[in-house]
Amino acid sequence: MSKPFCEGEYILLQLDRKRKYLVKLERGRRFHTHKGFIELDRIVDKPEGVMVESSMGVGFYAFRPSLWDYVESYERPTQILYPKDIGFILVYTDIGPGYRVLEAGVGSGALTSFLAYHVKPTGRVYGYDVNPKFIEVARRNLERTGLLEYVELKLGDIYKGVEESDVDVAILDVPSPWLALDSVYKSLKPGGFFVSFSPTINQIEKLVESMEAHRGFLVLAVLESFTRSYKVKKGETRPETTMIAHTGYLLFARRLSSRS
Repeated sequence: MSKPFCEGEYILLQLDRKRKYLVKLERGRRFHTHKGFIELDRIVDKPEGVMVESSMGVGFYAFRPSLWDYVESYERPTQILYPKDIGFILVYTDIGPGYRVLEAGVGSGALTSFLAYHVKPTGRVYGYDVNPKFIEVARRNLERTGLLEYVELKLGDIYKGVEESDVDVAILDVPSPWLALDSVYKSLKPGGFFVSFSPTINQIEKLVESMEAHRGFLVLAVLESFTRSYKVKKGETRPETTMIAHTGYLLFARRLSSRS
């Protein structure tokens, strides 16, 4: 049974399909929008899904935010991965509770958040980045979502090696993933999944060529995904004019037991 909203928690105010606002419930506070302001007092102790009118008489619906709602509001010093790519990673690698996951190229912590959500309560995400600013931004973002306790953020260079071994999955979002093959091979358990996200096909070509020379991995798939939204209205249903098309290429491989 859904609990009523409490002061101090974050809620999502949904105006329509495209416009939504992540707001912290605080008594005595007004949330201002282009459709008028909303007295947040009126939402405290109300059930999820309640409709509240703004000062201009416009209705907003209050929900508890999903993890993606939080991630969309993250401070972003870098581009984040989209759900279409994150979803493929989670499904392909079977990440779940108790998994130990190595991530290199943490950035804003978007993917890190979903990894932490899926490995909790007994798993761990080890996130490496060479930029101390990105580490601190990711730390703040993860604290906001309550997932930091499942993550170890480390300032370090995947090309030079990592401290962890026998991890279940290694995920790289770095410019030259082929330079990290030795590090990933040493950190992954036999049969573990290796995933690399790259924005250009040239990076994928060089990575596959390097993996064939390394002989420690079996490449399973290289793919990219697309999503298209639809405008649905009687007599006018059609695809939206804009869409999220190319974001990057995903390479999936498994670590072999030995380099034969």
